[in-house]
Amino acid sequence: MDLQGKRIIVTGCARGMGAATMRAYVRAGAKVVGMDVADETGTAAAAEANALGPGAASYAHVDISSRASVESAFDDAVKRLGGLDALAHPAAIQRSSNAGDVSVEDWDLMFAVNVRGTMLTNQVAYRYIKAAGGGSIVNFGSISGQRPEPGAAAYSASKGAVHAWTRSAAGTWGKDGIRVNAILPAMATPMYLEARARSTPGELTASHWRNHASIAMGGVYGDPDRDLGPVMVFLVSDASRFITGQLIPVDGGQTSVR
Repeated sequence: MDLQGKRIIVTGCARGMGAATMRAYVRAGAKVVGMDVADETGTAAAAEANALGPGAASYAHVDISSRASVESAFDDAVKRLGGLDALAHPAAIQRSSNAGDVSVEDWDLMFAVNVRGTMLTNQVAYRYIKAAGGGSIVNFGSISGQRPEPGAAAYSASKGAVHAWTRSAAGTWGKDGIRVNAILPAMATPMYLEARARSTPGELTASHWRNHASIAMGGVYGDPDRDLGPVMVFLVSDASRFITGQLIPVDGGQTSVR
C-alpha cells in the first residue's frame, strides 16, 4: 500500500480524523494538501505531518460549503501537487437536535457543510482525478446515518444523505476509473474526548449502552492513527482498485451495513 507519488487532498485536516489521515498519507510517501477553515491549527497539523516524511504536506484554507471557495482551493492545490489522485473528505460539523425542535437554521447549516460540502468537494475532485487517469474519493459517513438518533436528528439525516450520494457518485464515475467509498468510523477524536469530559455520569452510562457496548473490540473507540490511518491508506492505494460504492465501518464492530 505504498503511496509514493500519490497526490492527495484531505479536508478537515486541522485535528481529529482529518489530521490523522494526513499523517498516514505522508508516512506512506504521498504529497498532501490539507484543508480546513481553522487556519492556525490546520497549518500546525500540516507542519506536524510534513515533519514525519517521507511524503510532504502543506495547508490551504477552504470553506467546503462554498463552491467558489472549493473551486479556488482545489485549483491552487492541484497546481501545487502537479495533479490529483485522491480526495479524503473527513470535514463535517455536528449539532445536537431532536426531530421535534431542530431549527431551520441548524438543519440548513448541517446540510450546507455535511451534504453540499461532500457534493462540491467530490465534484471538483472528480474533474482533476479523471484528468489524472482515475483514482479514489473517500467520504466520511457515520453510524448516525444508519440508525435513529433522537439527540442528533439533523446530523443523522445529513450522514444518510452522504451515504446515498457516495453510492450514486460511485455508480456514475466508475467508468472514468474513479472509485468512491465512505467509511463509518468510531474513533476517539479530540471532539469525542471533550464531549465525554463534559458529560454527566448518567450521560456516560447512556453513551456506554448506546455506543460502546456493541463495539466487539473491547467496547472502546479506536485510535485515529493506529486504527483509521491504515484503512485510509488502503482506500486511496492501488490495492483497493476494485472496491467502490461501499459503506465501510471502521468501528470495532459497532454497526453493520448489510
